[in-house]
Amino acid sequence: MTVIDFTAFIGRLATASGETILPFFRTSLSIDNKSTSDFDPVTEADRAAEAVMRRLIKANFPQHGIVGEEFGNEREDSEYVWVLDPIDGTKSFIAGFPIWGTLIALLHQGTPVFGMMHQPYIGERFSGDSGSAQYSGPSGERRLAARRCASLKDATSYTTSPLLMNGSDREIFGRVERAVKLSRYGGDGYSYCMLAAGHLDLVVETELKPYDIAALIPIVTGAGGVVTNWEGEPAQNGGRIVAAGDARVHEAALKLLNG
Repeated sequence: MTVIDFTAFIGRLATASGETILPFFRTSLSIDNKSTSDFDPVTEADRAAEAVMRRLIKANFPQHGIVGEEFGNEREDSEYVWVLDPIDGTKSFIAGFPIWGTLIALLHQGTPVFGMMHQPYIGERFSGDSGSAQYSGPSGERRLAARRCASLKDATSYTTSPLLMNGSDREIFGRVERAVKLSRYGGDGYSYCMLAAGHLDLVVETELKPYDIAALIPIVTGAGGVVTNWEGEPAQNGGRIVAAGDARVHEAALKLLNG
């Protein structure tokens, strides 16, 4: 099978997850904390959406593996593996802000070959297959293209929050923050989509899990951008991530991050 065979099915996963999540948004939610050391919230909406997607995958592609944030891993050594984050940006979700989305990735032999970020409240979908990336939403459909940016001093940078970084990484990140034109916080996976759409130039994060980044890699690279870890290696396993719309900004950021 080629990636194109899965495109319609990924759309079905996005629709089903969105229909499951929306009745919970901006309502009184039961919120659990998955962490014993900080606040890592999970809601009924997260669990219900992932359960719906898992059922669809198992019914249509029982031989495929699944890696999900809420219900763990199944057959993760399969040729094809789905990587699911039902609500990326749960903290924004529980605060009523629409800066969240469902991340769906398809891995082939360990490499992300297709990714989608679906924001059902706004009605936006960002998708990519590394060769190209597309947007569909209220303003119609268009191809995504990261913008050119020659240097860090001209760049707009995003991170979800420096407070999510350990002390050492936060200090290292400060080198990049001081070098860019504008540094902003927030966004989670949405930041990578805005980078792919040409609205910002750099995203620097730490402590990401595979389900936080796998779907976003084909979107960014399909739009002409670059995504690696801080060491310049493939990013699908998560960790410390740097994404840029222009290879020159990516290279400059890596130099500062590796000081």
